[in-house]
Amino acid sequence: MVNRRGMVCGFAAYVLWGLFPLYWPLLKPAGAVEILAHRIMWSLLAVLAILAFLRNWRWIRALTPRRLALLTVAAVIITVNWGTYIYAVNSGHTIEGSLGYFINPLISVLFGVVIFRERLRPWQWAAVGLGTVAVGVLTVDYGRPPWIALVLAFSFGVYGLLKKFANMPSAESLAVETAVLFVPALGFALMLEGGGEAAFGHSGAGHAVLLAGAGVVTAIPLMLFNAAAVRLPLSVIGMLQYLAPVLQFLIGLLVQHEAMPASRWIGFGLVWVALAMLTLDGLRASHRARRTAPERVLPVTEGSSA
Repeated sequence: MVNRRGMVCGFAAYVLWGLFPLYWPLLKPAGAVEILAHRIMWSLLAVLAILAFLRNWRWIRALTPRRLALLTVAAVIITVNWGTYIYAVNSGHTIEGSLGYFINPLISVLFGVVIFRERLRPWQWAAVGLGTVAVGVLTVDYGRPPWIALVLAFSFGVYGLLKKFANMPSAESLAVETAVLFVPALGFALMLEGGGEAAFGHSGAGHAVLLAGAGVVTAIPLMLFNAAAVRLPLSVIGMLQYLAPVLQFLIGLLVQHEAMPASRWIGFGLVWVALAMLTLDGLRASHRARRTAPERVLPVTEGSSA
């Protein structure tokens, strides 16, 4: 039986991630990079406050030079991911941003072949092939490769790999990543302030609170995800992850009224069919595995990065 508290936490985490496109536009007139800098700084403060409340500092002793190096590279990668997504939402490309997180499971499968030399099952190959065709269709539709989606998908895929190698829980690793980035982020914010180009503190108290709140909206779904990951099977987590891009897509379509011509529907439709194939194949494989061994709940170390 699926743990009810785990389901509630997982559902809430992915819904909150899916609602991010409603939050970032509230931070204008701050530009994407200024928003990113404040998200990094306030996320560090938020996650340190949570860890202090939980009195969870034992993980610092497990922070080996190898882990620190991996998390430093992960910090750079997630900066690219966060910045690209904020730019996508605030420049009218929310739907293309959602495409990146629809494509991400296919990228993870591809990484499994290239990096871990995994052998794919026929339906997995078919899903990857169909996803490749979809990218081709969308390239023709946009008149360019869907670079926002591809950057988001590949950066999040690489980030997940690095987190897998580092093997550290999400909240603790986020503390390290944002600590690594804190000084550059603070330096950029001070540079904007010195040049008279900063929005923080110059667009009203409400705007300043919202910018600072970027840390809270980053930390809360992460902690909910952590609570879900230790209670739910990975197969359930895998199904829940589609909630976020679905909500992002719907916000782009119904709230922000972004264009969706017929050719774009075809491209997205191919991606969705590929994901359905991948999901059904994964469920079948999981069912076969349960026949020989009971399913265990395993910790998951990374969540969404939108």
